[in-house]
Amino acid sequence: MRLIIDENPNLIDPSELLRPEFDFVKKGLSKFRDYTIDENDKLKERVRQTYKAMHTKQTVEFVKNCHENWLKFDHAKMTVRQALEKLNNLVDESDPDTTLPNIVHAFQTAERARVDFPEHDWLHLTGLIHDLGKIMAFYGEEQWAVVGDTFVVGCLWSDNIVYRNESFEGNPDGKNPKYNTKYGIYEPNCGLDNLLLSWGHDEYMYQVLKHNNSSLPEHAMNIIRYHSFYPWHSAGDYEHLMKPQDDETKKWVLIFNRFDLYTKSSEIPNIQALWPYYQKLIDKYIPGSLEW
Repeated sequence: MRLIIDENPNLIDPSELLRPEFDFVKKGLSKFRDYTIDENDKLKERVRQTYKAMHTKQTVEFVKNCHENWLKFDHAKMTVRQALEKLNNLVDESDPDTTLPNIVHAFQTAERARVDFPEHDWLHLTGLIHDLGKIMAFYGEEQWAVVGDTFVVGCLWSDNIVYRNESFEGNPDGKNPKYNTKYGIYEPNCGLDNLLLSWGHDEYMYQVLKHNNSSLPEHAMNIIRYHSFYPWHSAGDYEHLMKPQDDETKKWVLIFNRFDLYTKSSEIPNIQALWPYYQKLIDKYIPGSLEW
């Protein structure tokens, strides 16, 4: 796991953080999520190797084991703010668009949602916490089982998964007749909530919120659970497994995707100045110390 360490992890110097991100300030939308292969480009190669490990090792058995391990919620107790401040030390190794710590991206996403939907305070908070499940990386989980796009395990892998053509070689589920057909272990139109997705921060954070009795609305919970499920919400795959109610989920996830993806070229927000507003939302929807 690659970490950026600061002597005081609660404070961020925007002038320092902006320098590596300067090239993205006026980045065109078509240049986000560039997964072309260039072995001489360190960033691209880091991303590719993260996905290679993910696609080789994320099997049905592995995902079920992760559910058993992480959904005991016995790894830590901390507030949302404490968890967010941990993200000051995490750089997502699957992300080709930014080298900034995740806490910066959290506030960028939240503030964009706040501008576009000022009346939906739950959406602002959703932007702030959507990647919070990545704290698994601080408790022993490898980044390939924490970050990146998610996909369905237990059936044929979608053609629109990142690096699909070469990164699944060696995954034993590809040779298992129970798992390598169009429907695999699923029934037609069984619905999103009956699918087993590759393990990562989306499902973990969704389950953390449920376990700790968050009062966030269903739309917020679904955004958190499926925002990294790009082959579904952006490529249109897995429609044969969807139920009609999932269309509403997709609508909100696609709205949220504008805030999540395209704010990575934004200027650095004044995090300390924004804390009072977001602390009120945390106290409203996810108060106190949570079990992780």
